[in-house]
Amino acid sequence: MQHGLSDQVRALAVEKYVNPAIQSGRTHFSISVRELMHLLQAGGFPSKNWPQICTALQADKFLRAFGLMIESVDGPPSKMSTTVTVHYRVADPKAHTGVVDAPAAEVAAAMPAESPEERAQRLTEKLRGLLKDEIAAHGGSEAFVRWVRGYDEEDAA
Repeated sequence: MQHGLSDQVRALAVEKYVNPAIQSGRTHFSISVRELMHLLQAGGFPSKNWPQICTALQADKFLRAFGLMIESVDGPPSKMSTTVTVHYRVADPKAHTGVVDAPAAEVAAAMPAESPEERAQRLTEKLRGLLKDEIAAHGGSEAFVRWVRGYDEEDAA
């Protein structure tokens, strides 16, 4: 079965970091993008593809599949750099049942699919958060609507 680059990143992260942490009973662990990048490149992963590594390690798909929560991200504010280290907390150890001992190639295939309802809820919440911030930045909903229309109502009179 062919896997994408993000699946390769997640599979190796599970094999080298997530599984060992869970199996040893730890509830906190960290993954360095630079270290993971070196391991991936040894297996033929494209060099200088650290943005994909950062994205894969912080993706909801990865977090949900293994019951993880991001506690913090060290590095620049963009959270996208070879200097990034992601610190995780195991939020739901039961999420690992049947997946922890799976080989890396099977881990990517075992990631649960998101239902349409779950995806809609997740995306709606993200959109609500963005819209709330944008409305506040424009000074309220009326000012936001004027900005969207591209003119002030006073100018139209």
